Amino acid sequence: MSSKDITLSSGVRQNLLSLQTIATLTATTQNRLASGKKVNTALDNAVNYFTSAGLQSRANDLGALLDAMSSAIQTVVAANNGIEAITTTIQSMQATLMQARQDASWQSTSYTYSIAATNTGTLANITFVGGSVGTTAVTVNLDNSTVVTTGVPDTVDEAVAAINGTAALQGHVKAWNDAGQLRIQNISTAALTVTGASAGAIDASTNTDSIGGNTVRLNLVTQYNLLRDQLDKFAADASFNGVNLLQGDVLKVVFNEMSTSTLDIQAVDVNGNPFVVNSINLGISSLVNSNLDSNSNIDTMLNGLRTSLLNARSLASNFGSNLSVVQNRQEFTKNMITTLKTGADNLVIADTNEEGANMLALQTRQQLSITALSLANQSNQSVLRLFGG
Repeated sequence: MSSKDITLSSGVRQNLLSLQTIATLTATTQNRLASGKKVNTALDNAVNYFTSAGLQSRANDLGALLDAMSSAIQTVVAANNGIEAITTTIQSMQATLMQARQDASWQSTSYTYSIAATNTGTLANITFVGGSVGTTAVTVNLDNSTVVTTGVPDTVDEAVAAINGTAALQGHVKAWNDAGQLRIQNISTAALTVTGASAGAIDASTNTDSIGGNTVRLNLVTQYNLLRDQLDKFAADASFNGVNLLQGDVLKVVFNEMSTSTLDIQAVDVNGNPFVVNSINLGISSLVNSNLDSNSNIDTMLNGLRTSLLNARSLASNFGSNLSVVQNRQEFTKNMITTLKTGADNLVIADTNEEGANMLALQTRQQLSITALSLANQSNQSVLRLFGG
């Protein structure tokens, strides 16, 4: 016998339908309370369900891009750290050159002047080679007809004038009268050889004497080159996750899920051309000892370092601008994800207060329906009294 073969009264059937409806609504409400959503499947509300899923998917895609943005930010920060270290290094190199520029620790030797009266003409020659004079010897005749009468050896003052008046020696060798002695100064970091001096005396002989170089400037050459080497190492080590913007790498940052909004980050020069950061491209050459022989050379190198420093600061400014863009996009993306998730939740989330009230109302209706069903059954049972004793 099926349920269709059972005949129920109109009142009982009505109460049964009411209980079935309450049971369905109770199950739905319980599901909403348990999941926190009013739309759990497409059957609940197809439009809201798929719209919410789409918004949630986009939020998840943007969330994945946030990780890439965070990595990009750290890559730019690493490059900027390298630029800051390079900038500091260039400033240290400037300080090294300034120290050399201010140093005048040139070595000199004071010679007794003993040119004999018989040492005239070519017999009164004194020759300089080495130092900043170079490998080509420069000879000064101390029986100089432009200073005194030919055939009479120069005095100390006349010898000073002859040496200082020789164009090939200017800026390389300096002489002066040191209490009656001839003092010769070597304006170089390398040793100067003087031919025509022996036992601390200028005697126009074939003997030689050596005047040492400026050891202070010589040590500063080594210091400068060490700093230059560190500059290249800073550039080589400024990488993050295998990407080094200072070595010419290009970092592409994607800002939206369609990849239609991107930013290529790369080191560029002041003209916007790709730039690999190293000492050579910054115009910083290694020094040789003779570079610090001349103050004018040092001034030229200082001007070059100023240009290098401006280029480094331009790179830092460029990285700073790129970093600002990525950080702004990161913040925008975070806000966008929040907006998308909020919109998705609003379409499917359940109001637990409302659903709780619904559950309480359904429980009340269920109890009332059970009571009504009982009353309907009592009405049906009244016919049995006709057969009572």
